[in-house]
Amino acid sequence: MYDTIIIGSGFGGSMAAHQLVNAGKKVLLIERGGWVARGPENWTMQGSLELTPNYDKSTPLKVIKGGHKKVMGLYSCVGGPSLFYGGVSFRFREQDFAEGENSWPINYGDLEPFYTKAEQLLSISGEAGIDPTEPFRSRPFPQGPPPLALISQKIKSAAQQIGMNPFQLPLAINYEDKSRNVCESCTTCDTFACAVGAKNDLATMILPKLLEQGMELKTDTVVRQLKAENGKISEVLCFDKKTGKELVFRGKHIVLSAGSLGSPHLLLASGFDKLNPGGKVVGRYLMRHVNAIIFGIFPGVADKEGRFHKQLAILDYYFGHPNAKLKGKLGSLQQVPTPPMGLVQNEVPGPLGKLLSQGVRLLTGLLAIAEDEPQFSNSLTIDPKQKDRYGLPQPVISHAYSKRDLAALKELVKPAKKVLSKAGALTHYVHNIRTFSHAVGTVRMGDDPKTSALDSNCQFRGVDNLFVLDGSFMPTSAAVNPSLTIAANALRVGEVIAGI
Repeated sequence: MYDTIIIGSGFGGSMAAHQLVNAGKKVLLIERGGWVARGPENWTMQGSLELTPNYDKSTPLKVIKGGHKKVMGLYSCVGGPSLFYGGVSFRFREQDFAEGENSWPINYGDLEPFYTKAEQLLSISGEAGIDPTEPFRSRPFPQGPPPLALISQKIKSAAQQIGMNPFQLPLAINYEDKSRNVCESCTTCDTFACAVGAKNDLATMILPKLLEQGMELKTDTVVRQLKAENGKISEVLCFDKKTGKELVFRGKHIVLSAGSLGSPHLLLASGFDKLNPGGKVVGRYLMRHVNAIIFGIFPGVADKEGRFHKQLAILDYYFGHPNAKLKGKLGSLQQVPTPPMGLVQNEVPGPLGKLLSQGVRLLTGLLAIAEDEPQFSNSLTIDPKQKDRYGLPQPVISHAYSKRDLAALKELVKPAKKVLSKAGALTHYVHNIRTFSHAVGTVRMGDDPKTSALDSNCQFRGVDNLFVLDGSFMPTSAAVNPSLTIAANALRVGEVIAGI
C-alpha cells in the first residue's frame, strides 16, 4: 500500500513526486515508457521525437478533425515531454488567470512561489526586466542568459529597430554548472533528447534524486483501468510490457498525470465521467494553441555558425497592440531555429523530401503562438468498439479553431514578417503547426462543479483520492508554453496532498 501512486512522469507527475517524496511519503511512479538512451544517436536525423520509439502508437489516437496526421501517438518515456521539448519555460502572465467566464479558481499570486521553486529545480536561464508583460517574480532566474548566436543578434537588432522589446527566452538548459555537461549549442535540441544531458529535463534534474530517496519507479507499464469503490480509487490495474503480466497497485492517493490526451482517455475508459457532477467536460475544451512558424527565406545560409538559436521572445503584442485590427489578447513571438533536415524528409518522403531538405539552410524564423479559445466541441472521446492491444478503447480527437483564434494568429504573422524582413529575409513561408504538443484543458479546474471536473486543488470531484496534475487542469491556455505552469501547479498541489 503506497501513500501516493502517480501515473505519468512528465512535469505534473515528477513535480508532485518531488513534494511527496521530500515529505517522507511512500510513492510509486508508473510510467508507460522507459529511459531514453543518451549518446551520438540523439544527434542523428532519426533522433527527432516522431522518428523514435518514444513516440508511442500502441494506443493509436484517431484524429477525425484537426491534427497533422489521421493517426497520432503520445510521448512515452521517463520524464515525458521534457526529454524532447525545446526547454522554453515561461510563467503565465498575471492577467492570464482572469479570463471572464473561463477564469481560474487560483491566481498568479497563488502560483508565484511555486513558479520560483520550479525555476530553481530546473535551473532556468533567463533575462528579466525587458519584457513589458513580465509578471512579478520574488527571485531572479537561477542562470543568466547565454551569449546570442549571430543570427539571434540580427533578429534582436531588427526587432529593436521596429520598436519592439526582444528578450532572451527562459530556457531549461545548463549553461553554467560545470559539474555536469554544459550546452554545446548544437542544432538538435527542440524535438530531440539531449545527447550530452545538458537539457535540464526531468530525467536529468528531478527523477534520479527521487529514486535515491526511495521513490519506486515502474517503467514500461501501461495503466489499463482505475477502479473506484465508495467514492475512492481502490485499485490501479496495469499491464507490464516487459513481462506481459497483469499488475494491481493500491494507494491512499492517486495522482493522474498522463498528459492532456492520456488522462481524459483513462478517465473515460474507467467510467469516471459518470462519477463526477461535471463529468460531461471530461475530454472537452481541448486547447492546443493556434500557432505557426513564419520562416524568413534568406539570400544565403541564415545560420552561418550552425548553432542553437532558439533564444529570443517578443511579447509586445501579447495583450494586444495599437497596430492590430483585432482587439484584445493576441499572443507571443518566439525565435525558432533552422529546421532539421530529417524533419523535412519525414514530412515529405522520397527524393522530393531529400531535395527540399537541402533548402532549409536558407531558413530561420519566428514562432507565433496565439491563445485559442476554450470550446466544448473540441474533444477527446472514446470508441469502446475499437480496442488497443491492452484492452483500452480507442481515443478519438476532434478539434477546430475558432474564427477569433485564426484572426489572432493572422495578426501575429504580420509583425513576425516585418522583423524577418528587417533582418534580411527576401520573402517568407508560413508553416501552420497542427501537432498537439501544447495540449491542455481536457479535465479543467473551476469553482462551478457543473462546468469543471476539478476543484481549485485539482481534486477530481466524485472521487475523493484522485488528483489530476498535467496540463489538462487548465481552464485557458494563455499564449506561452505550458510546461512551467504545469510544474508549478503540481508543486502547489503536491504540497496539499502531502498534508492530507
